[in-house]
Amino acid sequence: MNPHIKRILFFAAVIAFWYAGSKLEWWMPIILPSPEKVLEALITGFQDKTLIYDLIASFKRLAIGLGLSLVIGTGLGVLLAKSKTADETLGTVVLAFQSVPSIVWLPLAIMWFGMNEKAVIFVVVLGGTFVMTLNIRVGIKNVSPLFIKAAKTMGVTGWNLYKRVIFPAAIPYVVTGSRLAWAFAWRALMAGELLSTGPGLGYTLRYASDFGNMGLVIGVMIIIGVIGTIVDQLIFQRIEKSVLNRWGLDS
Repeated sequence: MNPHIKRILFFAAVIAFWYAGSKLEWWMPIILPSPEKVLEALITGFQDKTLIYDLIASFKRLAIGLGLSLVIGTGLGVLLAKSKTADETLGTVVLAFQSVPSIVWLPLAIMWFGMNEKAVIFVVVLGGTFVMTLNIRVGIKNVSPLFIKAAKTMGVTGWNLYKRVIFPAAIPYVVTGSRLAWAFAWRALMAGELLSTGPGLGYTLRYASDFGNMGLVIGVMIIIGVIGTIVDQLIFQRIEKSVLNRWGLDS
């Protein structure tokens, strides 16, 4: 059976179970509202433009934070790959910070920047930087020494060596790192916005929860999941697959 048809049937079954459970009162509406209530909350949110403003604000923070994390992560990755001292010292710190959940940085960000945009963007930057750093480091370290030796034999050195040999050879790792950085930054953004002053999807999620509007809570969660799936599956996964095919790495 076509995978798309399987997914459609699966989600149809989940929604049917959800609808039946709500109608038969298998659970209280305050725990899980019916699909109609969620749909109603989403329609209201888009009609009064609240969710539209939230989406614009969240994507603006994500664009700034993810862009900075890709630049900083690439720079750090190159440094760790080319300097043994940096790899043995700063690399250990990067590896340790990679395992720290983004939400943990939020109290520190609030102390440093206050409860504002900068604090949220700071958390987003940290969310994407470390995973990008580690992928760039691995990508450059895995470039075949034969490529580098052959390029040097032909007189390619310095910046030209990176531009013509090392960076192109590390492209699959750059794409994978960007994909992971996006996923980590998206999660960090939602975590950061939970304690922000809004607007933003995370802020509206917390606001709806505080006022017991579970229909909007579930609706915002669905929006967050759908955006994450669309960007990952339709953009980054396709780019990654195309690059792996081009580099002959697709198994």
